[in-house]
Amino acid sequence: MKLLGKHVEKDGTGYVIVRPEDDEDMWHLFNLIQEGDEVRAPAIRRIINTSATGSVESHRIRLSLTLQVTRVHFSPAASTSNKTAGDAPAQATAMLQIAGRVTSENQHVKLGAFHTLDIEANRNVRIIKEDWDSMALERVTEACVEGRGAEVGAIVCGEGVAALCVVSEHMTVIRQRIEVPIPRKRTGSTSMHEKGLERFYSTLYASFLRHIPFGSLRVVVIASPGFVKDAVYDYIFTQALKTNNKPLTQAKNKFIRVHVNSPHVHSLVDVLKSPEVASQLKETKFAREGIMLDKFFKMLGTDEDRAWYGADHVELAEQRGAIGTLLISDELFRSSDPVQRKRFIRIVEGVREKGGEVLIFSSMHESGQQLNQLTGIAAILTFPLDVEMVEAEEREGKAKEEGILAEESDESNNI
Repeated sequence: MKLLGKHVEKDGTGYVIVRPEDDEDMWHLFNLIQEGDEVRAPAIRRIINTSATGSVESHRIRLSLTLQVTRVHFSPAASTSNKTAGDAPAQATAMLQIAGRVTSENQHVKLGAFHTLDIEANRNVRIIKEDWDSMALERVTEACVEGRGAEVGAIVCGEGVAALCVVSEHMTVIRQRIEVPIPRKRTGSTSMHEKGLERFYSTLYASFLRHIPFGSLRVVVIASPGFVKDAVYDYIFTQALKTNNKPLTQAKNKFIRVHVNSPHVHSLVDVLKSPEVASQLKETKFAREGIMLDKFFKMLGTDEDRAWYGADHVELAEQRGAIGTLLISDELFRSSDPVQRKRFIRIVEGVREKGGEVLIFSSMHESGQQLNQLTGIAAILTFPLDVEMVEAEEREGKAKEEGILAEESDESNNI
């Protein structure tokens, strides 16, 4: 995403102008734009003109509209690209729709009319907020870092099934799912089984060339239970040699085979924390998140006094300066309740002020979805705290405060 303009006052009011370029940029905008914000972007509006004779003429025009946002909808989509070049950039296929009332009148659209903007790639978007908080500004900065993009390609497969994915800093995009029926082996004849496998491998190979930009990726992972991954790997490079696909043969050192227990996309969590992949991706955000989430779950079973989750408990731990690593989902910052959003921002800022690490998980990654199932917020503490004791201290403190207030109230009444 390109940052074209930015003006934020000290009181937090202001605007930014950005130009989204790919699916991940659409995801960033979805996380940035909230109910009550104003958004200005190009739109196509149907105009109906009635002539003096009563004939009706309808046509569409392109214009820029400013809306006060009432609803934001994001829809990821599979790639429909037919390109076969290994380093071809992916096109933006995700959909971002913003609905709201028009706040800037023009000759074609009345003030207060409802409209829905379909945000398009490579077109400018102005976002106006009454309060640009620290998380929103951080999201803008992060989204506009140059050189950001997909880093891992993955084929998660089993016999007859496969999912081709591209993993970037904030998203896991499933480019294509493949299902090819494979007949079972029969006594005395395996020809039908072998023909089914051949169809599966050839379909997977063709889809791989169309959807995985292996030339620009750091790593391409082939993951499966059993020996399917080895058969897929051998087939890909046998075909590459037969067809003289030099870019693919030159990228052979990027391919890693990893064993997983399931041929489904959720196995990507295990793939990204495997030693072979983690060693090559140790500097990336999503690999660090996977490792720390795994550490949290292990600690939950072995040292539960240092593994806390849930907003209330994590907030108590933050107040005591006990959090070493905070794990929080970006879904919590999309809350329509500004009080809730500010609460989570306070927790994040408090942890950072005390020297703790904050990992903001994307709910478009498998690791983020796992964290969402665990309330969306968790913490690894630097020292053990007993939940029941901390809650008892809190209750005691509140009781004392209420007692003091009651005494003060009685004294004022006696006076």
